[in-house]
Amino acid sequence: MFNRRSFLAASAAWTLAGCSVQTASPPPPARVEPVMLVPKSPEIFPIEAVDLTRIDRKFWRQIVPDPTGEPAGTIVVDPDACFLWLVMEGGEAMRYGVGVGRDGFGWDGTATIARKAEWPTWTPPREMIAREPELIEWAKGMPGGPENPLGARALYLYQNGHDTLYRIHGTNEAWSIGRSVSSGCIRLLNAEVIDLYDRVPRGSRVVVRPSRGGAVA
Repeated sequence: MFNRRSFLAASAAWTLAGCSVQTASPPPPARVEPVMLVPKSPEIFPIEAVDLTRIDRKFWRQIVPDPTGEPAGTIVVDPDACFLWLVMEGGEAMRYGVGVGRDGFGWDGTATIARKAEWPTWTPPREMIAREPELIEWAKGMPGGPENPLGARALYLYQNGHDTLYRIHGTNEAWSIGRSVSSGCIRLLNAEVIDLYDRVPRGSRVVVRPSRGGAVA
């Protein structure tokens, strides 16, 4: 017999059942496994592994169809796209993501890699010291190491036999890849500049395209 007590018990069960549906927790978000970039061999100074999942995938090193039309062995930099291509045989190129010079600090033209250095010394130009007087400490050069702004490798760009003062170099600031942040130089992740350094000899031709101001500041 369905009496008042049975009705109340049934109502309570229905209410609890309804609440359990309405307050169900959403499933946890899918966990993205890190993709770690590390140097291919030990270095004299430590290089921190970089979680590439924190960088837009288009800036990961990859082989792509060559968009430059330049001879194999040429380096081409597009500062607006924040890409550096090393032209390869067979119509392909190795593409790297880079950070580039912010407005007013860029350089463009054709140059030659006249010098290469591992864990290079960094000497700020007089103009930079004038803007940032605290850099006077390094007027005679900062030794190579993890805190050095040139990172693990540097390729020195010369034009008509003269140093342009612009470099292709390493950085441990992963956030700067794909952005316009530097004082004109082209920066790659340390593990990436090591890879590029090993691929290009002295005398290699470098083409830096003019900027139209398209890079993210």
